[in-house]
Amino acid sequence: MHQISEADIGVIAARLLAARKAAGLTQQEAAEQLGVSRPTLIAIEKGTRAVKPDEVVKLARLYGRTLNEIVRPSPAPQPIEPHLRASLRTEMSAELQAVIGELTAFADDYRALERLTGSEPFRDFAPEVSVPQRVEVAAFAEDVAIRERSRLHLGDQPIVDLRSLVEQAGVHVFYGSLPSRLAGLYAFVPDLGYCILINRKHPPERRRWTLSHEYAHFLADRHKPGVDYVQPAKRKPLSERFADAFAASFLMPETAIRRSFLAITERSGDFQTADLSRLAHHFYVSVHAAALRLEDVGLLPRGTWEALAERGFKPGAARQLLGLPTRPPSEDPFPERYRYLAVQAYLKAAISEGQLARFLRTDRVTAREIVDATLTSRDLDADGDAQSVQMPEQLSLFDLAS
Repeated sequence: MHQISEADIGVIAARLLAARKAAGLTQQEAAEQLGVSRPTLIAIEKGTRAVKPDEVVKLARLYGRTLNEIVRPSPAPQPIEPHLRASLRTEMSAELQAVIGELTAFADDYRALERLTGSEPFRDFAPEVSVPQRVEVAAFAEDVAIRERSRLHLGDQPIVDLRSLVEQAGVHVFYGSLPSRLAGLYAFVPDLGYCILINRKHPPERRRWTLSHEYAHFLADRHKPGVDYVQPAKRKPLSERFADAFAASFLMPETAIRRSFLAITERSGDFQTADLSRLAHHFYVSVHAAALRLEDVGLLPRGTWEALAERGFKPGAARQLLGLPTRPPSEDPFPERYRYLAVQAYLKAAISEGQLARFLRTDRVTAREIVDATLTSRDLDADGDAQSVQMPEQLSLFDLAS
C-alpha cells in the first residue's frame, strides 16, 4: 500500500470513523483490537494523527471493509450523526450509531458512483411545505397528500410500486437490517440529497408506511434529520403527527377508500372482517392502518380496531385463508439508480468486478448476475404458497366497537 499523504489523512479518518460506527464497535474496542490506546484511535479518527498503512489494513479488516473503500481518492463522507444528535437531543446508543454508519456508507458510495460515471445528483425536488402551528394537522396533511398525488399524476388509485415512485421524485431509498424497534432513519446529505434508510426486517406493509412517513418529512422538514421508532413517544410532536396523517392520506386517499367501502356495503349491506382484509390488500397497507383510516374518515366507529384486536383477530391468518397473495417486496438494499450507476461504472471499466461486488454488497457471482439482469431488464417475480389456517369468525364491524 502506498504511503498516506497529508491530503488523504482527513478523508481516511472520516471513513474509518464511519466504518467503525457502522460495525457497531466502540472506540475502546477498536483501539484494543488495533493495539493502541483509545486517545490514539481518537486522534486517528479526528485526522490529527496520521494513520499508518498497516493500521489502515488492520482497521479495514476489523470493520469488514475493503482497503480500497477506505483509501479511495474521493471526498470524505459527510457526517450525519452530529445533525441527528442535535435533532434528537439525546445520547446515541451503539445500535443507533451503527445504523447511522450504515446510511453514511451508503451515501458515500452513492456519491462515489456518481463521480465515477459523471452523473449529476438529482436536484428537481418537490417544493417544501411548512406545517402551520394553528390548524388541524390531519386536514393539512390530507391537503398536502392530495396535492402531491396530483403533482405526481397518481389520481386516487393505490400506489403499487411506492419505492420506485419515491426514488423517481429524487429521494434515495436504502434498506438495511436495523434493530426491530427502529422503523427508519432520514437525513439530507450534502452533494447527494435526501436519503432514507428503511428497516428491511419489517413486513412489506410496515415498510411502505415508514417510507410514506419519511417522504412526509422530506416534504415538510427535509433538512432536519431524524429517527422514527416503531413505538414513538406517547406525545408526538407536530412533525410526527403530520407525517403519520400524510402517510394515511397518501396511501389511502379518502375519495378512493370511500368508493371501495361503499361498493362493498351497497352490495352486501354489511362490512365484515374479510372485507377489511380485502380493502387493506387493495391499498397494500396493514389491516391495522386500513381500520384506523376508516375510523378517521367516519366510515367505521371509533375503537373498531381496538375491539377487533381484543377479540384476537389475526390479519395474517385471514389474508392466507382469503387467498390474498403476498406481493413480493423489493429486496435491493439500494435504489435502482444506484444499481444502474454501479453497473455503468463497471462496464466503463471505472471499477473492477471485485469493487462492483462491494458496491452491491454481494459476491462476484451475484454481481455478474445483476449486470446481466440490468442489461436485459429482467424482472423476477416470486409467489408464496398459502398455508392452511382456520379462518377467524366473520364479524360485522359496524357494531363491534359499541
